[in-house]
Amino acid sequence: MSRLAATFAACAAEGRAALVTFVTGGDPTPAATADILDALVAGGADVIELGMPFTDPMADGPAIQRANLRSLGAGTTTAIILDIARNFRQRHPHVPLVLMGYANPMVRRGPQWFAGAAAEAGVDGVICVDIPVEEDDALGPTLRDAGIDIIRLATPTTDKARLPAVLAGASGFLYYVSVAGITGLQQAAQASIEAAVAGLKAATDLPVAVGFGVRTPAQAAAIARVADGVVVGSAIVEAIGAAAAEGRDSSSDVFNIVKGLSDAVRTARQEQAA
Repeated sequence: MSRLAATFAACAAEGRAALVTFVTGGDPTPAATADILDALVAGGADVIELGMPFTDPMADGPAIQRANLRSLGAGTTTAIILDIARNFRQRHPHVPLVLMGYANPMVRRGPQWFAGAAAEAGVDGVICVDIPVEEDDALGPTLRDAGIDIIRLATPTTDKARLPAVLAGASGFLYYVSVAGITGLQQAAQASIEAAVAGLKAATDLPVAVGFGVRTPAQAAAIARVADGVVVGSAIVEAIGAAAAEGRDSSSDVFNIVKGLSDAVRTARQEQAA
């Protein structure tokens, strides 16, 4: 069983959703990222998404766009991201780590190179935002051969006709993008999230995690009552950016944010049952 599958199964056995947290690798500097990742884990994150900085992050809102620019401005490269992943795996052997990013850094040296390098670094899964399922051959087979989960995105516009193609070859978990837009700026109505998650869970045995627009413990708790996972990124990235602007370390801020989210997610279903 993969680390991702084992983690979602363990969370389900505890009667709760998993907390998935996102930060951009190398933001504000590569040297600062290790402490930030450690703060995510210490705060209670179950799965870590590590963003690979890119010049044109088309799915991301202003907060993560700025994080990409800070990271690139600090000299972050794909090799550095892989070093960050490798060092994280040594410190946290049981915490799943997912690389999230865009096609160019993943395929420009060839899919075999990227899959081999990611596997060697201890990466568990990959989310590639801009390779559609119809072009899975560009990266998917080599990642699967390397034992790396391909995490697919479903959106409010993914209809029943296309959903089987999205699910084909997917593993780890299914990421439901709850809004037809970019990260961080809005959240979908809870009723629409509940209906979408119910439909997705009827179509797949993969855990369903919901992200985009989830910022507060209350929002996370509401989603945790119906989904298998809750993804939070922009709120954490904004805290990192604010600390960087003030010239201070962001680790304690990150820990406090994630601790609040984790506590809310862990108790959501208990409170619902009560």
